[in-house]
Amino acid sequence: LPFFFPNFATCNHPAPERRPTTTMAQPLPEPISLPSPPNDGITSLSYLPSSSLLASTSWDGALRLHDADARSHVATQVMESGPLLSMSVGPAAGGGAGGAVYTGGIDGSVKKFDVATSSVTLIGRHSPGADQNDLLSGKKKVAASCLSTIDANLVASGGWDKKFHVWDLRGGDKNGAVATLDLPGKAFGMDASSDGTKVVVATSGRRNCFFDIRKLESGDKENEVAKLLLERESSLKYQTRCVKFFPDTKGIAVGSVEGRVAIEYLEDIGIVSGKKKYAFKCHRINDAIYPVNDVAFHPIHGTFATGGAD
Repeated sequence: LPFFFPNFATCNHPAPERRPTTTMAQPLPEPISLPSPPNDGITSLSYLPSSSLLASTSWDGALRLHDADARSHVATQVMESGPLLSMSVGPAAGGGAGGAVYTGGIDGSVKKFDVATSSVTLIGRHSPGADQNDLLSGKKKVAASCLSTIDANLVASGGWDKKFHVWDLRGGDKNGAVATLDLPGKAFGMDASSDGTKVVVATSGRRNCFFDIRKLESGDKENEVAKLLLERESSLKYQTRCVKFFPDTKGIAVGSVEGRVAIEYLEDIGIVSGKKKYAFKCHRINDAIYPVNDVAFHPIHGTFATGGAD
């Protein structure tokens, strides 16, 4: 499980004019391997808030925590959901220590792992009436393929069952989702805006859906609302692999399976940027083209890194 400090691209400013230079190119940073890595393909990686703890999920069905500073393995938790396809992290409820990790399994379950207590809680399920054997065998595809933490009490999920759910963690699995909306296809990518008011979901068929998340301070669950603001086609010609909001929520970065990233803006939902969309190629070696698996933004500078299948 290697990690390193990547070279960043930027979407906030035009590329500077190239000038001749005699400066030697800086060597790439050496990756640092962490012990006890996953036994199968890694599906998600994320640092916990204000922490050196790195959480990862894998096709082997386990959630792992590593301390990147100490370069040590902290914990492994089998979530009993089959392969884990998605993960999101957030603060602990009530401002407690440790934080929380949310996982989405191929069986459609959404679960919470409390870091401080090492306890696992079932939050809800996509298509809860489906047969468990059919889910784990892949005969019925309802996987909770995307997760985003909205705040300490709300988590959004998207699935292969073409459903978008918002879950209230204060109710556990007793009252179901506080909001459920239909998606135009299987959910392949999702992100929540930094202000917690919007969620974008990228689906099959190259569709991007924008949802408005309204939360009342009173905590009245019946008045929690998720509303579809916009559904539009991606500007990329091939299937979307990942999507992320800018830190200022004025646009999104979309990565595709064809080694390309698009920068799109949100005038369609009333967010004025005054900028035009564009796209660029990446993660290509000679004639080989690799999917863009993830995009990660710097929260202050607006620069971003991409991770690809190369």
